Amino acid sequence: MPIAPPSRGPQGFTTPNPAAASDGDALHFCSTCAFADACHSQGYDKSALAELHVLVDHVGPYHAGDAVFRAGEPFVAIAAVRAGTVKTVVDDSLGNEQVLGFSLPGEVIGLNAIHGSRYPCNAVALDTVHLCRISFPRISLLASRMPGLQAKLFSLLSAEIGKAALLAANHRTDERMAAFLLDISARYARRGFSAQRFNLTMSRSEIANYLRMAPETASRVLRRLSDEGVIAVKDREIILLQPQRLAAMAISDQTQP
Repeated sequence: MPIAPPSRGPQGFTTPNPAAASDGDALHFCSTCAFADACHSQGYDKSALAELHVLVDHVGPYHAGDAVFRAGEPFVAIAAVRAGTVKTVVDDSLGNEQVLGFSLPGEVIGLNAIHGSRYPCNAVALDTVHLCRISFPRISLLASRMPGLQAKLFSLLSAEIGKAALLAANHRTDERMAAFLLDISARYARRGFSAQRFNLTMSRSEIANYLRMAPETASRVLRRLSDEGVIAVKDREIILLQPQRLAAMAISDQTQP
């Protein structure tokens, strides 16, 4: 049975029944947010940081299947994922869903709409999600006076392009899967979580869709990596037993003529 869409809220994002995220974990989250280094390493005084924080609107929870924003809606805000995982998708001409990416805690969604005036894709919660939503016009104005924040926005945009290029560069299924697992590992590590042991909140079919392979192929590759002792798989938990070997696999395809 399809999930009823949440109520429409301000700033271009759909807004679930108001239940703002608690500030109890604010210090930990802010230290792992994608904007943390821009906020804390530039020597800004408390008034400058307060000016940034006042732009943040805590929204959530979204539940699995809830739309955060939809393709074609006006672009007026970006958001940092406070908790949970968000996938971005587009529908092809036949109505089939194509997964563009997955955003983990501390990462920012909505950046790919900056060049236009509308969101080019759908953003959907994969589990229980809380967000820190930020008005883009207001943060752009503030960034003009905070060089570190402006540089961070450009850096995040560059990283989005880099992830797409990495996926395009890995043509073989094994190498694509290896690059994907290492990418997820590195992103968790940057937020202070384990790089060797983590849960994949996305389904096998969603991973396969993202990596441009059949679901049975994705399952077969994961099983082969497990049989060879490179990783351990238990339901959605992944343990990287030989990360160096995974890295060698991910690189090998890019060195082929």
